[in-house]
Amino acid sequence: MEEIFSDTIKLDKKGTGVLMIAHRGLSGLETENTQCAFVAAGNRSYYGIETDVHFTKDGKYVISHDGNLSRIFGKDIEIKDYLYEDLRKVRKTENGDTVEYMAVPTLREYLGVCRRYGKKSVLELKVEYTDEQLKEIIEIAKEEKQFENVIFISFFPDNMIRLRKILPTHPLQLLTGPINSEIMDICENNSLEIDADYMSLNEENIAELKRRGIKINCWIVNDLEYAEKLVSWGVDFITTNILE
Repeated sequence: MEEIFSDTIKLDKKGTGVLMIAHRGLSGLETENTQCAFVAAGNRSYYGIETDVHFTKDGKYVISHDGNLSRIFGKDIEIKDYLYEDLRKVRKTENGDTVEYMAVPTLREYLGVCRRYGKKSVLELKVEYTDEQLKEIIEIAKEEKQFENVIFISFFPDNMIRLRKILPTHPLQLLTGPINSEIMDICENNSLEIDADYMSLNEENIAELKRRGIKINCWIVNDLEYAEKLVSWGVDFITTNILE
């Protein structure tokens, strides 16, 4: 059974400068990747708000972790097969009731919340994107006056490598489960930061990443005791559903 929280759990970062990222918005308190979750994170001390971007059948960019809306919205809808206009009419259902204010957010809406509350936009590219699509996302961020505050992340090294060619100095983080020399080499050779499964991190590989000049984010840390350990080891960011 999923644990239900009434407020965030405070983490003592001991003056280390560790920066906290709200995973899919403040998803420990609100429905993930919704405007409610983004605003809840915006109203707290988080450095950034993480989310996931997909594209519709007609090439519009919307926010969802899954490519299908069934888990969150209760509708068996594949985002890539739906037109944007139709997708925006979908509403979340809870116990058979329609929640009228709960729609699939657009990329612009998410960026707008981050801008309004002065947060970094930690934007996960969920699938492999073409150069044209990457440039479209960048242009949207610029139009929303949030581009300088976007950190792009992805499990796909090709996304990160293509983005690095487009954005020579922009913060990019390679998502990974395991940490090995190949992953470290990709990051070092392409000036990428790393966003690792926190269980794959230890004092030794954190020290090696730091030696190589690679900043370290980690996901998804909800255990306070383990977070304190990660702080002591020297991670730079912690991505979490509920810690603050």
